Amino acid sequence: MNLQLLNIGFGNSIVFSRVVTILTPGSAPMKRLKDEAKAAGRLVDATQGRKTRAIIVTDSNHVILSGVQAETIALRANSEEQIR
Repeated sequence: MNLQLLNIGFGNSIVFSRVVTILTPGSAPMKRLKDEAKAAGRLVDATQGRKTRAIIVTDSNHVILSGVQAETIALRANSEEQIR
């Protein structure tokens, strides 16, 4: 089995096939999503102390915070798709 990793910034990677969506964090629903995930123990902070610039939701319903722009991660994801 070939697991392709997606670089989400600052030395952090996730398994590409597990990503459901990549979102920007600015809206009220995204803040609520983040708060609910934190309360349920499903929040992973991969910002390395930086401002949250992307929220990644996985198929296991985990919510991952990244300090890299959502557009940048999406471009990296599209590159992974083209490699397949």
